[in-house]
Amino acid sequence: MRCPKDKNTELLRCKLLDQLSAHQCPNCSGHWISGSDYQGWQASQPSKDAGPSVFWARDDVQYIPSAKDSLAALCPECGNYLTRGKVGMKPPFYVDRCPGCGGLWCDCGEWNILLKLGIHAAIPQIFTSDWQLRFRELELLELERQAIAEKLGDDLADKVFEIATLLKQHPSGDFGVAYLMRRLEKS
Repeated sequence: MRCPKDKNTELLRCKLLDQLSAHQCPNCSGHWISGSDYQGWQASQPSKDAGPSVFWARDDVQYIPSAKDSLAALCPECGNYLTRGKVGMKPPFYVDRCPGCGGLWCDCGEWNILLKLGIHAAIPQIFTSDWQLRFRELELLELERQAIAEKLGDDLADKVFEIATLLKQHPSGDFGVAYLMRRLEKS
């Protein structure tokens, strides 16, 4: 079986975890996990929600995407084009999946990041429209926060975010929002 990103290199059998076998490329250090191996291993794992919000704001995990992350690839098992699922980190990276056999390709370092983030047992969720929609919503919220900080400055923006959080959590927070709106309309 050949590497999907380094087509002239034969993949070598390895173990990612005690009960999870894979194949690794000796050149690019990426990992191919067959769909059947992953599904068998995944079935023995505790299930949990692994949506993008679980790790969106984590800055304790640093990762520089592989240079091969943007390359299109074919499944080394069945030849289908691999689809890409965006993992919302800063910067984001993409895990590849075969729509035919369910095999997964992780470029160099991606498996370790998925493991650190706690989403290694829920990789198929990354490819769902729900995941991608929630990820896009988080991206838009972050862009909005950046725009507010640029317009108001960091100190005032932090206060606005804090007030917004407090009002959202308060049972009568809508009265506070109405008060602020009236005050701003009069200025």
